[in-house]
Amino acid sequence: MSGVSNSLKQLALQKFKKNFWGVFSFYFLVLIGLISVFAYLIAPDNSMYANQMHLSIHSKEPGFKVAMLTIPSQFSSDQNSIEKWFFGRKNSDTEVPISDFSIENETLTYTEYASDGIAGVEKAININRFSNAEVSDYIENKTFLFGTDKYGRDLLSRVLVGARISFFIGFVAVFISLLIGVFMGSIAGYFGGKIDAVIMWLINVTWSIPTLLLVIAITLALGKGFWQVFIAVGLTMWVEVARVVRGQIISAKEMQYVTAAKALGFNDYRIIVKHILPNIMAPVIVIAAANFAGAILIESGLSFLGIGAQPPMASWGAMIKDHYNYIILGKPYLAIIPGVCIMSLVMAFMLIGNALRDAFDVKQ
Repeated sequence: MSGVSNSLKQLALQKFKKNFWGVFSFYFLVLIGLISVFAYLIAPDNSMYANQMHLSIHSKEPGFKVAMLTIPSQFSSDQNSIEKWFFGRKNSDTEVPISDFSIENETLTYTEYASDGIAGVEKAININRFSNAEVSDYIENKTFLFGTDKYGRDLLSRVLVGARISFFIGFVAVFISLLIGVFMGSIAGYFGGKIDAVIMWLINVTWSIPTLLLVIAITLALGKGFWQVFIAVGLTMWVEVARVVRGQIISAKEMQYVTAAKALGFNDYRIIVKHILPNIMAPVIVIAAANFAGAILIESGLSFLGIGAQPPMASWGAMIKDHYNYIILGKPYLAIIPGVCIMSLVMAFMLIGNALRDAFDVKQ
């Protein structure tokens, strides 16, 4: 039996490898996963949440360049390298976009950047603030590849850091939905009777409530925040998993290998976990891939409504919310860029789901 199972898995893997879009989507998701984990190592702005604001250069076009003066803080933050790599740098320094500067008599005089032809404010600072280093080391020409948002933050950095929420909410939400859905569906399908009736009533009630409305209710009950959204989305996606598992187990429990397991005296737990579930997981895996996409869209919708990830945390849905009115103000890229990111990630998961469905289809 195990040899047949292994051969079927190998056959499904070979069919999956022949699906160009499935393989392409897989590597694309691996890339997004790596970006999510190491976002702060890649992002030009590696401050926590990529939240370094420069209001004087807000809403600038992609490719915008400016000289940036970094004035070191008198306070040092206690952070090790691991924290900086994975959670961002606690930045207490002051960054100032400048258009000109000069050094004279141990005094740095600089002119703050001002757009639309307006003369910037001229300020002076003692060069002793720069810890006996060359002042030029604290002046850097920065290029904002995606431009800046309405707060003057680097849009590319916000997009990279925001990938973390959209990507990981899929894993957490799908894990919760599988945990609850497989458990409830297994009990309902295997035991039937009154247990099945009660669980199906619960599934139908949950199914009848609009998903977004249910998520909003759970989010308001748990509070606004990062993990609350993950849990809320997961608690609303288990019903479809439960229905599929229930239907599959109702069919599988009449099979000869289940009858043989009962005749050998195996308990119900072993029969479900060791014998039935491994043989019905193919459609569950396909649904899990679709639920990844659904979780990303729900989180984006919640962030757009303002009850998802809270500022200053970077989220693609919140970025669209902040800039959707810029579509008619001549700077649509501020909303289009995070929108394309959401669309690409959702499309990749849907293509993975289609490829897995074809790979597990024994009729092809």
